Amino acid sequence: QVQLAESGGGSVQPGGSLRLSCASSGGTFGRSCLAWFRQAPGKEREGVAGFDPTGDFIVYYESAKGRFTISLDNAENALYLQMNSLKPEDTAMYYCAATSPRSCTAYKYGGLYPSSAYKSWGQGTQVTVSS
Repeated sequence: QVQLAESGGGSVQPGGSLRLSCASSGGTFGRSCLAWFRQAPGKEREGVAGFDPTGDFIVYYESAKGRFTISLDNAENALYLQMNSLKPEDTAMYYCAATSPRSCTAYKYGGLYPSSAYKSWGQGTQVTVSS
């Protein structure tokens, strides 16, 4: 099972940018469905964006559209989330996640799998947006 570790979080003012990184080790990153989720205090974990390593499908949930960009560096086995025009409501713990090796059919239709389908999770990186 692949191990994941996020980094790049921090505190920024509204309108600022952050680039989150997710380093992987131990396996099948390139054959798994990849995603970023986030969880704010008192709220349920929610999907942000997903990346199909075949390169065919990328998913952005409404909160991320037009502001966030998900990307994968195959050579580095790393997943990234570039976040621009950050808002206070983006404040949350951000997690990267990977399924077991499988096709990412749901991504074709613009959705992520339920969080329970992702078998590998990082420890999270905190993003705080405030003035």
